[in-house]
Amino acid sequence: MSMPPHEKMRVLIADDEAPARQRLTELLREDPDVGEIQQASDGAMALRMILERRPDLLLLDVQMPELTGMELIAALGPERLPLTIFVTAYDQHAINAFQANALDYLLKPFSDERMQAAMARARLRLADRQLREFGENVMRMLGSGQHQAQQPAQAARPDRLIVKSARATQLVRIADIDWIESAGVHVILHVGGKEVLHRMSLSELAAQLDPLRYVRVHRSVIVNIDSIAQLEPLSHGEFDVVMTDGARRRVSRTYRAALEQRLGHSL
Repeated sequence: MSMPPHEKMRVLIADDEAPARQRLTELLREDPDVGEIQQASDGAMALRMILERRPDLLLLDVQMPELTGMELIAALGPERLPLTIFVTAYDQHAINAFQANALDYLLKPFSDERMQAAMARARLRLADRQLREFGENVMRMLGSGQHQAQQPAQAARPDRLIVKSARATQLVRIADIDWIESAGVHVILHVGGKEVLHRMSLSELAAQLDPLRYVRVHRSVIVNIDSIAQLEPLSHGEFDVVMTDGARRRVSRTYRAALEQRLGHSL
């Protein structure tokens, strides 16, 4: 379903190569959900345009004059960063891009179909954001308080993941996931002793999970509280979390406090 005309995506292309900007512009013009298309030829120009025009989607190259793609993200911060798809010839930056909550990472040269798949993800994410903001605005107008204002975001949280592979499309119930580990631009879902590979960054998936049930114990691991069998102390105050499927993962000191808070008990 296409978005209403007044909600069409406003897109900014940030790339120092004119042919690359031209190709992206041509592909975007074929998308009925895309409205305004702007271009920036360097990182500093892109920063100014984002702050002034607040695009919905940023198509971002990594290597640019003035500011690189990663420097641009750092300068903006998470609050002002639009939905971002990296479009670059450098594959070595993929992990950093997804750690910065990039929506997708297109490696040049890419096919039209790959671009269309990335834009489909952008449409879904933008629609979810608009729905959440609309619900929050309605609740604020009704004067229902902070707790109710958070309900639309909770209601929008999916209960299943659509996992596609060359053989089939699986529907994985999120509540059945015991734990999750990062695998580059993918995550590995551990479900009832089985492993399911899903193309999504760990940070992106974490945003869709119930924080009362799922907690991050390491920068590359999220666990289901209900699937923890035990916590085993190690030396120097470190702990291993042992899952019901027998898996053992270290609790990082960075995330130990979050686990303690969720358990309501110090380790």
